[in-house]
Amino acid sequence: MITKINNIFKGCLLGCALSLVLTSCSDFLYDDSDIVVYADRDHLTSDGDTLWSVAGIINKMQAVADRTILLGELRGDLVSVTANTENDLRDLASFTTKSGNKYNSPSDYYAVINNCNYFIAKADTALKNNRNEYIFMKEYAAVKAFRAWTYLQLVTIYGQVPLVTEPILSKEQSEQNFRQCGIQEICQYFIDDIAPYAEVETPDYGTIRNTESRLFFFPVYVLLGDLNLWAGNYRAAAENYYKYLTKRNGRNSAFTTGLNSVRFQQNDNHWTSTSDAWSSQFSMTAEQYTAASEIITMIPGDSIPSEGNYSQLRNLFNSNDANDYKESIVASQTLYDLSAAQKYCHYSSGGEYVIAPSNLIENRNGDLRLQACFQIRNNMNVKLLNGNTVTSMVTNSKYMSRNIHVYRRAVVYLRLAEALNRAGFPRFAFQILKSGVNNTVIANEVLPYYPADAVWLSTFDFRDDLYVLETKDHALGENTMGVHSRGCGFSTANTEYVMPTDTTLSGQALTDYEMEKVEDLIIDEEALELAFEGYRFSDLMRVALRRGDNSYLSDRIAKRSGTVDAALKSRLDDKSNWYLQIEK
Repeated sequence: MITKINNIFKGCLLGCALSLVLTSCSDFLYDDSDIVVYADRDHLTSDGDTLWSVAGIINKMQAVADRTILLGELRGDLVSVTANTENDLRDLASFTTKSGNKYNSPSDYYAVINNCNYFIAKADTALKNNRNEYIFMKEYAAVKAFRAWTYLQLVTIYGQVPLVTEPILSKEQSEQNFRQCGIQEICQYFIDDIAPYAEVETPDYGTIRNTESRLFFFPVYVLLGDLNLWAGNYRAAAENYYKYLTKRNGRNSAFTTGLNSVRFQQNDNHWTSTSDAWSSQFSMTAEQYTAASEIITMIPGDSIPSEGNYSQLRNLFNSNDANDYKESIVASQTLYDLSAAQKYCHYSSGGEYVIAPSNLIENRNGDLRLQACFQIRNNMNVKLLNGNTVTSMVTNSKYMSRNIHVYRRAVVYLRLAEALNRAGFPRFAFQILKSGVNNTVIANEVLPYYPADAVWLSTFDFRDDLYVLETKDHALGENTMGVHSRGCGFSTANTEYVMPTDTTLSGQALTDYEMEKVEDLIIDEEALELAFEGYRFSDLMRVALRRGDNSYLSDRIAKRSGTVDAALKSRLDDKSNWYLQIEK
C-alpha cells in the first residue's frame, strides 16, 4: 500500500530543522555552548557535529517517552484509571480514542525518524580524526538504532505505517508516495539495516548533569532480538539476546541476573518483615553504567516542569504536591490477583524450605514485588496548604526519576526465555525463570531433552565460573537466580513451581503443549517483574498474534477490574481496534 505523509509530517518539518540547528537539551548538555549544526549543510564532518546532532535526536525522543509507557500500560491489564484520570488517558484505556487525543500523534515519532534520516544521510562515515579513528561510526550506529526502535514503537501502535528512510525537509518532499508497512516488513527492514553495527560500541560522553550518557543508547543486539522476536525468527532472536548478555561487559565476562530480590527475612516466622533489594533498581541512584547495573537504556527527561519535555509519569503514577495528591494510574485487580496467586518459597531460620501461607495481610500473599514498588496508604489525615485534607496516598517506586527507563536487564532475560521457548526449547526457557542458567543447568536440564539440537544449544555458553547460581548458603561470588526468585523466594527449591508437562503426550505434541504452558508462565512473569513499565500491551499482542488467538489479549484486558467488561471484550475481539488510527 502506498500513502502520502504530508499530514503526518505537518508540524514536524520545522521540528527537524530546529533540532538540527539548535540542538539544545539543557538537562544533559551544558547550557552555554554556541555550537550549531545547520540543516542545509551537505555533510556533517566534525566531532561537534556528532554530539550536537545526536543531542537533537535525543531531544525529539523525549517527546515520545511518556507516551511509550502510557500506551503500553493503560491499554494492558495491569493498571486501572482513577476518578482523577484525564479524558485522553481514559479513552486510551477504554480503546475509544477520539480525534484530537494528544497521545495519538505519530508526527512526534516521525520527528525522531526524520532527524535520524538526516544524520544517516549526511554523516561522513569514512572521515577519521588525527588518531585514525572513525569520527561518526559510533554515533552512526547509535542513530540507526534510535530509528529502528522508533519504527518498532510506531508499527506496534498503528499496525501499518509509512516507511520513510530519507530526510524530509520540505512540504513537497512529504507529498511523495511512501509504502505502508506492517510489523513483518518493518522488522525485516531494520534487522537488515542495523545488523552490520551490532559490534560497534555505543557513544560515551561521560557523566552529564549527574547522568551516565551511555544509558541514552540502545544496544543493537537487544534491538535485533526484539525485531526477530516480533518477526518470528526465534532462534535468531535468542542468539542476539545471548550475544548481548555475554558481550555487554567485554570478553570473558558476564551480565548475570543478579540477586536483587524482595524477600521475607529468614528469621521471620510471622511473615511481617521483608528485605527489599529489588525496588531500589528503579531510583535515580541506580542510573549508573556498571557491570551489574539493572538499567540498560533510558530516555533522559528534563528536570524543570516548564520545559517542554518534562516527564509527567511521576505525577500520574504517584500522589504528590504537583497533582494535589490525586494519582491517575493504579494497580489493577488483575495484578493484585496474579501476585497473590503465586507460591512464595521461604528458606526458614530452621534450615528448611516452606511455602508461605496464602492469607497474609497487606498484599504480602504470593509474589512480593507488587507490595515493594506499589503502595496505597489509607487512613491518613494530612492537611495541605490549600486547605484540603489527604486521606490516602499512592507511591509507585518505579516512577521516582525524571528519566524514562526503556530497557533493563530483566527484560533481556525474559525476552531470551520467550525466544528460546518458541524456538522449541521450553525447558531452557523455564530454567531462566526457575533457577537461572549456567552450563551445568544446560547440561542437566536442557540438553537431555533435545539431543537433535545439541550442537546449536551448546553455542549458549554460560560458564559456571561466571554465572554462579544462588544457594541457601549465600556463598561469595553467587550472582545468578531465576527471574521468578526476584519476588517469590527460593524458586529453585519450590516444589510447586515446576516445569509444566503432560506424560500422556510425546514428540512434537508434547513440545507444543510445553511451549504454550511455559509461554503463559513467561507472560505472567513479565507482569510480575515489569508491571507499570510500558511493556504489557505489546507483550499480550505479540503472543495473541503468534497464536492467532485474539481472545488471548481481549480476555485479559476485559477482565482487568476483576469482572469482565463485555463491551471492551467485544471491542478487542476485533484486532483492528488494537491499533490507534493515524488521523487524516
